[in-house]
Amino acid sequence: MQLFVNDLTVIDFSYLCPERGMVGESWIVDIILDGSLNEQSMVLDFGRVKKQIKRIIDDAVDHKLAVPAEHPYTCVTHHDDGNSYWVDFLRPKQCSIHLFCPADAFAFIDAQQVTMQSVTDYLRAVIKRELPENVQGLSLQLRAEEIPGAFYHYTHGLKKHDGNCQRIAHGHRSRLYVALNGERNTTLELQWAQTWQDIYLGSEEDLVAIEQLQLSPVFAQRNLSVTTQTHKAYSYTADQGLFEILVPAAENYTIPTDSTVECIANYLAQTIKQAHPTDAVQVTGFEGVGKGAIGYA
Repeated sequence: MQLFVNDLTVIDFSYLCPERGMVGESWIVDIILDGSLNEQSMVLDFGRVKKQIKRIIDDAVDHKLAVPAEHPYTCVTHHDDGNSYWVDFLRPKQCSIHLFCPADAFAFIDAQQVTMQSVTDYLRAVIKRELPENVQGLSLQLRAEEIPGAFYHYTHGLKKHDGNCQRIAHGHRSRLYVALNGERNTTLELQWAQTWQDIYLGSEEDLVAIEQLQLSPVFAQRNLSVTTQTHKAYSYTADQGLFEILVPAAENYTIPTDSTVECIANYLAQTIKQAHPTDAVQVTGFEGVGKGAIGYA
């Protein structure tokens, strides 16, 4: 007997990619459980699937940075506090990425690449440990939202958030709508989607000097050539601890506000308005799948 739940959850996270850098993603999760009927004549109660298994998936990957633990660029160092890690992703040509975060901000994937398949394997192993005995089989499908128009992948952190959004390197794959005088403008949508493709959206108030970061022993040993021209440094302390990141300047875009979806939509609307002062501007920004904000100018 099989039990299925489509659209169980959406995992919003980022991952490290050798070619693209830090990539924000939003993947929809479908699940199939295969097993015998229990004393309630069920494979597993739908309520339990939606609560327990969703929680397991969210705790494992959602709002985290997925790190390809077996890739040669990846160096992971434990901090003496026992609760934090340095992650150095040593891409060549001044494209390295460096993080210092609480352990819960990372999902370490035992693979050379973070893909739908490697994340599926990781989640399956995590979920199986908590399933009842009557459930013998587990099938997961991860899929991206079908977006016919423009979209972009972004990574950010929200230090003022009281939940997991405060983690400095989680992300989303988001569609974008722009309208001038009530008419959708696909040219502007594509322009901004290309500008922000695989981008780290940082807040101006979180920028710090590179020298202020707690960089790893690996960073010091490699004597890496990192300057304010090649990289941007961000640091903040939130409820979960100290979060720091050093990202390539070419893969970074700093905005003057927080990077909530409300602020993103408003920033885009105001910026587009400067180039189109006589037009009424409306920007619908999405934060992953099925949620977002509308900005006007």
